[in-house]
Amino acid sequence: MSWLTERAVVGILATLVVLGLFAVLCRPRKSASVHDAVLDTVKRLSRAAPELRNGLTEQAADQATTELRQMLKCVAVGISDAQGRLLSWDGAANEHYDDLAESIVDSVRHGHRAHIQHENLQCRRRGSCPMRTAVIVPLIIDGQVEGALVVVGGVDGKRLLRATDEVAHFLCIQLELAKLDESKQQLARAETRALRAQISPHFIYNTLNTISSLIRTDPEQSRELLQDFAAFTRYSFRTSGLFATLADELSNIDRYLTIECARYGERLSVRLRIAPEVQSVVVPFLVLQPLVENAVRHGIAKKPGGGTVSVFAHDNGNEALITVEDDGVGMDADRLFEDLRDAHKTGSHVGVGNINHRMRQVFGDDYALMVETAPGAGMKITLRVPKYFPGVRPDLPDFSVDDVEEDEEVVGGPTGPKSAA
Repeated sequence: MSWLTERAVVGILATLVVLGLFAVLCRPRKSASVHDAVLDTVKRLSRAAPELRNGLTEQAADQATTELRQMLKCVAVGISDAQGRLLSWDGAANEHYDDLAESIVDSVRHGHRAHIQHENLQCRRRGSCPMRTAVIVPLIIDGQVEGALVVVGGVDGKRLLRATDEVAHFLCIQLELAKLDESKQQLARAETRALRAQISPHFIYNTLNTISSLIRTDPEQSRELLQDFAAFTRYSFRTSGLFATLADELSNIDRYLTIECARYGERLSVRLRIAPEVQSVVVPFLVLQPLVENAVRHGIAKKPGGGTVSVFAHDNGNEALITVEDDGVGMDADRLFEDLRDAHKTGSHVGVGNINHRMRQVFGDDYALMVETAPGAGMKITLRVPKYFPGVRPDLPDFSVDDVEEDEEVVGGPTGPKSAA
């Protein structure tokens, strides 16, 4: 099941939990309308949820306990961590927390609910104490206890037990979403590391060899290529960030193509046509370079006489439309789709398969790569990227990015063809 599918399922479960909680909270209320109670519940839950999406921290617990106590209209609400240590407590009856501590630790250790009556506790103000009962429910995610919810009530009854169970379920769903988000981030980081590892060792070797051959004949060009190569590797191997602006990605591609033009000479021509209004669009990091490298290595390098690699980006309403195209040898489309499907097994076209998976993972299945190819007809890969997507923001690099020529077509490579390899 894909991450998006899992998230959708969890979202449906969260909705069902909320509806169940509405029923628990609204049914006994005769003085207020059900509509007002539902709106209040939605408001409280929406305020309690956001910080929990970052995990069970003290800040998340503080925000949740305040809203949940007012929603449940109880004496106090507390949340503990997986060791039973208190993260947050909101409300009265603070003196009884020590009395509940052992039961909280026991609940998280064994993963079962506890129900403590006030009459069984030592209390110096038994007649005036607001507490009548306390319910402790462990927060269990994927079979692991992550903490506990403690609800202290001024009255005893099944309603408090049911409400506590429903709220605990809601908290578990938010924490499960936080884990899914973290898993998504870890997977994205792993896939980015895989793309870095796929930067061809042959490209690195050939680049250094090209620079070496130019040191005596054209020292100025060799110096410029060395600077381009240093900037390219620094950007490609940066350790932080899952996203970048399209301008940053295109600048890195410009460096890559400058180096390859120096190697292939007149066998490689390049066309870049970039609309200025899409350069600020945010894309997954290293989403274009493997496609361009694939066009050079597998399209043009294998074609007698060479050919042209084209990179276009233009405005398409709420999206940016980006194409990487070559007029190289091409391949059978059915074979390519099989390779992409089995890339994790065969190792064929792993870079393209990786990018296709990342685009679908970040933006959804509607944003899969569109590939057009045939033997002898080259290859065209199109990406649709939303101009805005929740949670997708650029990570600023720690170095400046060269400007990309705006809306200008360049033939013969970013700096023109250099000497042949």
